[in-house]
Amino acid sequence: MTDAPRSCFDRPAFTSRVVPVIVLTDAAQAVPLAHALLEGGVDVMEITLRHGSALAAIEAVARAVPQMHVGAGTVTRVADVQRVIDAGASFALSPGCTEALVQAVRAARLPFIPGVMTPSEVLAAREHGFTLMKLFPAAQAGGLAMLQALGAPMPDVQFCPTGGVSAATLASFLALPNVAMVGGSWLTPADALAQGDWARIGGLAREATELAFQGLDRAANP
Repeated sequence: MTDAPRSCFDRPAFTSRVVPVIVLTDAAQAVPLAHALLEGGVDVMEITLRHGSALAAIEAVARAVPQMHVGAGTVTRVADVQRVIDAGASFALSPGCTEALVQAVRAARLPFIPGVMTPSEVLAAREHGFTLMKLFPAAQAGGLAMLQALGAPMPDVQFCPTGGVSAATLASFLALPNVAMVGGSWLTPADALAQGDWARIGGLAREATELAFQGLDRAANP
């Protein structure tokens, strides 16, 4: 039995509703970090292309930890698309969306979550065919109030708010019907990465997973 062809509009297959947004300066940290997140119930990593070690880190996780869904973040150029595919990324995210990027991910059949900040950008991304988008930067875009406002005229669109989301607010975001997941960097603090404190990161992942269930409860019992 063969896998069905992928599309750039496919929703990535991870189950966690919390997406760690990760900047790695040492690719050797990637595999133990992946195991720590999995132990905490998080089966997704967004490794951003903000450092030169990102592609090596993505490749290391894709090879050594196949149960982890590793995505590439900060994909902003057409050239990035093939680079992250070659590294083993199973999906990609961007802080924005351009016609050229859409054409590239469509041709590559790479599941893609485009970034939006305004209603016009949401409409433009929806016209391309995307129904899952990254609201970024979420806090500056209006946070919870913005997502509530977008939900009424565009109920068929779901969001991954990223930027300003924290353990204190994630359950409130996930209680909204148009929020599929949230992204954030608080699960992988720079000092914990530098110290190789995988137990701390695993604990933060477990806490986030529990808080995500609270968000589901709020959505079911408003």
